[in-house]
Amino acid sequence: MTAAHTGGCRCGAVRFEASAEPHHVSYCHCGDCRRASGAPVSAFVGFMTDQVAFTGKALKMFENGSVTRSFCGVCGSPIAYVDEQLADHIYFMLGAMDRPAYFKPTHHAHVREQLPFLHMPDALPRHLNTSVPRPANLQRPDGQRPDGTQS
Repeated sequence: MTAAHTGGCRCGAVRFEASAEPHHVSYCHCGDCRRASGAPVSAFVGFMTDQVAFTGKALKMFENGSVTRSFCGVCGSPIAYVDEQLADHIYFMLGAMDRPAYFKPTHHAHVREQLPFLHMPDALPRHLNTSVPRPANLQRPDGQRPDGTQS
């Protein structure tokens, strides 16, 4: 049995626990994640939604296209996102995890949008667009298709 992975917001009003190992750990350089996090790059830890339980009553949601981002309604900490194009998956902000050092990213996504002054000298694979396949006929909240072209 895998030990539970826990996390939450800055003030403790939102807590969560994942009962399995993550299926995805990555950096994302897209503009939408940058705006949602306020950071030049985001890192995410992905689990199946049926492996996750939330506690607390402060979790709030913001919907933008197919993506719904969650955050603490008390302190504003970003918590996670779900994408209706990725059924049954939830991606937690790496910084929301209690033990963020445990989750080592395995690749970079949307490096086409990486800020030119941001240098991350690792040997991880770099995807120009998404690192998680989505249906070709759907697009991201910023209006781009999964292949990176504008609609």
